[in-house]
Amino acid sequence: MKKWCGILVMLVLIITRAVNVSAEGASTLETKIEQVLQHKDLKGAISSISIKKAKSGEVLYEKNSSVRMKIASNMKLFTGAAALETLGEEYKFHTELWHDGKVKNGVLKGNLYLKGKGDPTLGLQELQQFSALLHEKGIKKIAGNIIGDETWYDDVRLSEDMIWKDESYAYGAQISALTFSPDYRYEAGTVIVETTPTKNGKKAHISISPKTDYVRVMNETKTGKGETDLEIVRKRNGNVIVVKGIIKEGEESDQTAIAVEDPALYTTSLFKDALEKNGIKVTGKVKKEETPQKAQLMGVKESPPLGEIFIPYMKLSNNTIAEIFVKEMGKVQYGEGSFEAGLTSLNQTLSEMDVNVDNMMIRDGSGLSHVSGVPTDEISSLLFHARQKPWYDNFYESLPLAGDPDELIGGTLDERMRGTAAEGNVRAKTGSITGASSLSGYVTTEAGEELIFSIVFNAFLAEDVKDIEDEIAVILASLK
Repeated sequence: MKKWCGILVMLVLIITRAVNVSAEGASTLETKIEQVLQHKDLKGAISSISIKKAKSGEVLYEKNSSVRMKIASNMKLFTGAAALETLGEEYKFHTELWHDGKVKNGVLKGNLYLKGKGDPTLGLQELQQFSALLHEKGIKKIAGNIIGDETWYDDVRLSEDMIWKDESYAYGAQISALTFSPDYRYEAGTVIVETTPTKNGKKAHISISPKTDYVRVMNETKTGKGETDLEIVRKRNGNVIVVKGIIKEGEESDQTAIAVEDPALYTTSLFKDALEKNGIKVTGKVKKEETPQKAQLMGVKESPPLGEIFIPYMKLSNNTIAEIFVKEMGKVQYGEGSFEAGLTSLNQTLSEMDVNVDNMMIRDGSGLSHVSGVPTDEISSLLFHARQKPWYDNFYESLPLAGDPDELIGGTLDERMRGTAAEGNVRAKTGSITGASSLSGYVTTEAGEELIFSIVFNAFLAEDVKDIEDEIAVILASLK
């Protein structure tokens, strides 16, 4: 009996010591974070933080974690998780080629239809492949119009809280079921404006990729000796791009993606160009209409699987893909490719994943909205429940890896936290809009324990507070 009493006493002492050590660790963590939050750039700002153990979900630290915050691009965590859950990792977007005429002696007498079904990766290669398909069928002339069909989605191209000044830029590009991506970043609905310095006092050289007459450029630049200071914007309700300012002589070219007005018409125009470059004459015009029921299918192009699209989506924080995910979820689940249907699907899916959507306001899929509000406790909750999903590996790998210089690995964290315990360790989604900054993801402590964290700052006046986010992430990575 005495032996068992002794063993019991020892167990109680061990458990008590473990609890005390754990409490001491939590206390130390709280002290360190509270010290960081005294930073002058957070004076008058709102800080919201949630830190949990990845395996159990146990809260290690929280501050204002139930307060609804503007989380910027951390919204893509929710949109992405819902897309993986609703559509699946293997889901592919399609673009179809139809015609409504007859082919005789190498002439298609009728219209050619390019029907988009939301593919954010459609590029020049795919348009050339469609052109080659016609060439293989012996078609040398289109005696009709080249028509773009974007009716897979509705015609609302911008989310309801879009700020008009954002409409020029890639992150504010219009959403269409038929759109074009100029490069591997999949910044759909944009052209790349390249500004190259010439000689001091002379205008810079400006080129557009892809080459197109769909946009017109006004060159108001000058090559100079001073530091580069360029402004590149598209005039509203049109496709005139104004490039003005100074670019330093001898400096590398500046490349900026600029959003176009009406992506479907832009894509259809590029398709007409591809046809003509392949020796196929077009007598008609570029237009937009719905594909008629009598039309005949000629070919289909598939996007890469959603799991692959997820890499540039998360790593490069691609807003256009986020909003396309929203509309596609609405189309698949409710038969309506709209923001309203998509956000309904998003909220329903998140609710089924044990995220408390009743405590959130979600107004878009990308996080550009200044009206959306999400608590950090719900972000960390999403990250916890995601670990139980079959698509978790894809989700995890898509998150930017701190300090990795490879754009498609480090992503928006490629230059952050280098030379610290967080480098090559922290995987997290960044977020930034005016007055709001966020960093949420996973980190492994020096003791080998995986943690989930969500850090959001609102209402600060500094240009950014990324260094403060990084300091907290490094504290977590350094825990023993």
